[in-house]
Amino acid sequence: MENTVSIGEKDARSARSASSPVTGSAGARAPRRRVRAGWLALLPFVVVVALFEIMPLLQLALDSVIGRDSESLGLENYVRVFTTPLYQQSIWNSVWISLLSAVVGIVVAFLAARFASEASPRVRNAFTMVLNMMSNFSGVPLAFAFMILMGNAGVLTLIGQQFNIPFLANFNLYGSDGLVIMYVYFQIPLATLLLIPAFAGIRKSWREAATILQASSFDYWFRIVIPNLMPSILGTLSVLFSNALAAYATAYALVMNNYALLALQITSRFRGDVQTDAATGGALAMVLIALMVVCTLVNNYFTRRSAKGRELV
Repeated sequence: MENTVSIGEKDARSARSASSPVTGSAGARAPRRRVRAGWLALLPFVVVVALFEIMPLLQLALDSVIGRDSESLGLENYVRVFTTPLYQQSIWNSVWISLLSAVVGIVVAFLAARFASEASPRVRNAFTMVLNMMSNFSGVPLAFAFMILMGNAGVLTLIGQQFNIPFLANFNLYGSDGLVIMYVYFQIPLATLLLIPAFAGIRKSWREAATILQASSFDYWFRIVIPNLMPSILGTLSVLFSNALAAYATAYALVMNNYALLALQITSRFRGDVQTDAATGGALAMVLIALMVVCTLVNNYFTRRSAKGRELV
């Protein structure tokens, strides 16, 4: 009987030892298959990014350093960009309009996000739905809507002339004022949607502690809430600036090429009526990309500084 048991135990051990390498190899192959499946799933995305982002960017960089007249490598195109008054004015107009619309948008969005954070869930959901609709209303439809409202024969313009309201009667939509108002219009809902999650991180205990310490509302907001929200505010400000700097459809539908903007000048170099100028267009595009990169780096620097020693929301 003992011999039978020992023989059975030996058989079981031998069976386990024989099956363990198979099980181990199968278990090792499973993660590899999942990794390969993940790479295969990402392959279409990688192809799209390479074809429509990386390759055009490399082509722009190459065009920008090949001289339009000399056809040799150099900085001839960049010299032309920074010495031609039209291009200088385009860069300046794009920067100040983008910065102004981003600052105004972030201030209004801060107040709107505060309202949403303190409202009831039903009101917050309705408010978020309206913001989503407003954020998708941009481009040519937005420009056409403003033409109907504040154009030369717009509804508000006629009301201003009828009731002697100078701001409405004499408002010039087809210039810098109109561009700023339209940019602010589509900046506010985007900034509000980005700031609402940040307000969700504000704790009620902060207000209670401030009340116990007899802090005023000014101290509570400017010494507690805003410093903790500063990383989110700066990040949203960077997004708004980049969004306005690269905006094209709205500006083109409103002013076409009658106002100097960087995005409009880039397009006109690649879509000229007589001939194209890929060299200058590439240099202008690289200047636009450089402005966005500088804006992102500055934002990251101040975000890191504002986050030191504070609890991020």
